[in-house]
Amino acid sequence: MTRTAPAPAGPAARVAAADWPGVAAELDAHGCALTPPLLDPDACRAVAALYDEAELFRKTVDMARHRFGSGQYRYFGHDLPRPVAELRAALYPRLLPIARDWAARLGRPAPWPDDLGEWLDSCDRAGQARSSQILLRYESGDWNALHRDLFGELVFPLQVVIGLDVQGEDYTGGEFLLVEQRPRAQSRGTVTVLPQGHGLVFTTRDRPVRSARGWSAAPVRHGVSTVRSGLRRSLGLVFHNAA
Repeated sequence: MTRTAPAPAGPAARVAAADWPGVAAELDAHGCALTPPLLDPDACRAVAALYDEAELFRKTVDMARHRFGSGQYRYFGHDLPRPVAELRAALYPRLLPIARDWAARLGRPAPWPDDLGEWLDSCDRAGQARSSQILLRYESGDWNALHRDLFGELVFPLQVVIGLDVQGEDYTGGEFLLVEQRPRAQSRGTVTVLPQGHGLVFTTRDRPVRSARGWSAAPVRHGVSTVRSGLRRSLGLVFHNAA
């Protein structure tokens, strides 16, 4: 009897299969957390190839020109390619309980509804009506300065970056950097190699850390170390719109 191999899981199924309690625990411990592969290698190559389809994007940013580092990235328009739209829609409800838990610890409001579309409508009404989904491209010598992706008053506290190439084969260097300012302490740095297809969940602005007075908000910035050789591409998923 011939058995048919199961079809590869799509992005939504891969998101659903991840260990989200484990992701939440990693975020609490380290400020970032890797997921299992959310895109297979073929899907990674297909998403990376979208960079050359200029009509998909609303804006291209030359990082050196703006002193953001070196390299280039493009913001998608609202008509997102299917895998990008599927990933964002599938990730939002998984990240929402973590976001609400963090807000409760810090005594902050949690304005994020269950439905991503409702939240994005709120962004639109607040004047944040532009897509913030990003495709990033780094060549040898490129890097990304430490920053935070804050585009207006409305902010979702978590975002995801997905590696589209293989470190050590397609490029060297280019590690993901996270720098956290601990309350009344020196900054703490975390370096992560971003495996192809895996997502890295990290905070957009700050995160709760224990202090002598209970919970404090630790500001966090992120960036990318210098790419030593090759080509490094990644997909950035942000869950609030840009002004």
